[in-house]
Order: sequence, then C-alpha cells, then structure tokens
Amino acid sequence: MVKPVFWIFYRITRFSARVSRWACRKFTAAGLGVLGGVALLGFLAPDTENNTAYQALALLAGFLVLAFVLSWSFRAKFSVRRILPRFATAGVPFSYPVLVRNLGPRAQQGLWLIERVGAPDPRFSDWLVYQLAEERRVRSFRFDRRRRRGNPFRMARVREAPVPSVRGEMETEVRVTLTPLRRGPLRLEGVTLARPDPLGLMRALHPVPLPQSLLVLPRRYPLPSFRLPGESKYHQGGVALASNVGQSDEFISLRDYRRGDPPRHIHWRSWARAGKPVVKEFEDEFFVRHALALDTCSPDPQSEVFEEAVSVAASFACTVLTRESLLDLLFVGLQTYRFTAGRGLAQADQMLEVLASARPCAARPFGDFARHVLEHAELASGCICVLLAWDEPRREFVRRLRELSVPLRVLVIVEPGGKAKLQTDPACRHADFFVLECGRIERDLGNFQ
Repeated sequence: MVKPVFWIFYRITRFSARVSRWACRKFTAAGLGVLGGVALLGFLAPDTENNTAYQALALLAGFLVLAFVLSWSFRAKFSVRRILPRFATAGVPFSYPVLVRNLGPRAQQGLWLIERVGAPDPRFSDWLVYQLAEERRVRSFRFDRRRRRGNPFRMARVREAPVPSVRGEMETEVRVTLTPLRRGPLRLEGVTLARPDPLGLMRALHPVPLPQSLLVLPRRYPLPSFRLPGESKYHQGGVALASNVGQSDEFISLRDYRRGDPPRHIHWRSWARAGKPVVKEFEDEFFVRHALALDTCSPDPQSEVFEEAVSVAASFACTVLTRESLLDLLFVGLQTYRFTAGRGLAQADQMLEVLASARPCAARPFGDFARHVLEHAELASGCICVLLAWDEPRREFVRRLRELSVPLRVLVIVEPGGKAKLQTDPACRHADFFVLECGRIERDLGNFQ
C-alpha cells in the first residue's frame, strides 16, 4: 500500500509545483497579492447577510478579469540569442548576455526576460527513492539537528531580468544572473518575454524556444598549503602517453609539443624545420603517482554527504594535480573507474568534468570499491580517501591500506552533529584521519596537513 499512496502524493505535489511556476510567471507581485485576496474572500463571501466581503471579492475578481483581457493585446515577434560559458560552478552565481532582437516595426518597452530551466520535475522512481531516504534520515516528532532538505531536483535559481526599450528591427543586450544549485549538466529550454498589463497585475507571455546546456562543476573549497608524502615509484614501461620529464637520460625520439612539457626539452633545430614546437622524449619509468579514492557507495541518490564528498575530492584534484606528478581518480559506478591526470595526460578541468558526472551507486557493495583501491595502492606514492561513513567495512579498508605502508590521508564526511560521535573511536585519533562535518567543511579543511 505504500507505493500507491506515494504515487498519489507525487502527482499532487507535481501538479501544485507546475501551477506555482505558471502563476509566478503569469502574475506580477501585485497580481499575486490580488489573487491571494480573492482566495481568502472566497471563504467569506457566501455569508452575504453578515459581511460585505462579497463586494470586495467582486471588485478584485473584476480587476483580474480585466487584466487578463488586456494582456492579450501583446502581439510581437522576437529572436533571442544566448551566450553561455562552457562551465559554471555549483553555488556560485554568474551572469551572461542574452541578445534580444525585435522583429516587429513597433518599439517594445517594459519587457521582462524569464529563463526556463529544463527538467524541473523528477521521475517517480527517483522521487520515491529520495522520499524513502528522507524518511529514514529524519524522524518525525523527534528533536534532531538534521533538517529536511529543500527540493534536491531543482538545478538552478535564475532572476528575472528587465529588458531595455528596443526599437523595431533593433537588438538589445540583457544581462541574466543564474545560480547553479547542483553539479552536472544544466539544460536551458528557452526564454519567455513577459510584459505587464496596464493594471500591473498580469503579464502577457511570449515564449521563445532556445535549447542550450552547460556543465556545472562541483564546488571547490580552499585548502591550506600541504605536501602529500610519498616518493617516486618505478613503473615498468612507464605510463603510456605521459609527458616525460626526463629522470632518465636515455633519448627515445622527437614528438610534437604538448601542454606541460618543460622548455628545456625543446629541440630548436626541429622547431625551425617543422615550423611548430618539437620536444625531445626520454624514457621515464619513475613517477610520483597519487591516488584520490572517492567513496560512491550510498543508498541515497540525493545525499548531501555525497555532494560534499565530491566537492572535497574536486578541491584536492585541483590542488594536488601538477606537471611533475600523476593523479588517479578512483571510484565505482556501474563498473570500476580510474581516470589519470597530470604530466600531459589530462588537466584539472577534465578531472572536474568527470567529478561533475559522478553519481552515488547503491547497487555495488563497498567491497568492490575497496578491492579496486587496494589493487591500485601498490602503484601509488600516496593515497587520499574520501569516505561517506565510518562503519566496519570502511574500518577494515583503512586498516589494510595502512598495512601496505602507503602514505595515507582519510577524510570522512558526516552529517551535521555526527562529528562528536566519532571522537570516541580510537581509530579516528590517528594523525592521518580527518572528520569533515556538512555545513563546516571549509572550516574543518583548514586543519588538513
């Protein structure tokens, strides 16, 4: 009986959300006030003998009807062009230009531009999993520091932007401010040009389809200055396609310059002949190679702890990655993944793109992730582990890493109030162990060494 009840509740909430979005676009702030007054007076108006509410109801309803009729007088044609950046960052507002061209002969003024963000309604299966996880996380009628989260499926918050007066057959620029709320692909379906009626209660809407998308990268936190322990390790045959720094003096060949190659390896005579940068390539089988292990084994698809874990991993990916070392990002999804960056293989932006698409995986047990990291640990000069909990499987995983004598840093992300519960665990008092609490991540990272 649980699923049919949730289905009914899902349909009601989705319908009310759609009505709310339409009302916010169609009515001005004054119009919403008048609409609320009509709804309130509707309960009082039937008693015509004891009050005069029906007279105010008729007056306000008449204003709304008149505003609705006047809004139909808006007849215009527009073309819109949006100039989006390639990337944005979750939680960081940014602005971009939108070029609006009036295709009609008459000047248009008093317009507002409204962005339409794609996919506001989740599928029932995703919504049900989130609701069940939220019910397990927060108990009703109990005092708990954990609070219910806002709408986790809302991708962005965008402000309405006023459009300057634009004459016929002319173009004007509008600056739109948008705040991405979550990482991942962000789709914009189009824009709506709205003009209030003469009463200022309702707006005529002129939708313009304009599908476009950008990638929202994870939020990053500033990290203090630190140096990961670990020395160069021997890798038989080197690392394919890696940019060689030249720890060995054995010359192999010449190749085209790749971003990150040191200038001292440029072969000037070949550059003069070929007309493009050419560098000398040396055999190099000793590398400083760090591993960044991200725990993705979470049953909650909209987990706040997981989102903070991705942000912490992104912060380390941007800080650790240098031209002189390699960084392997390890996590599990439908399969095990390992992405290597540094020394010409990939840049920090590409690592952030991978993290922007990472999703929690409830289908794979934590043991699969532990085996994946332990198999790679022998190649690593050091390892940073970002974990979503501190339970027995994760204790065993950290214990086995320490037995391999791999320089280690363990960061456990917990919900608000969860840090105090781990202070009594002896394993948490180790120098390489750090507990980061949601809502205080940036402050807790200030103690990282």
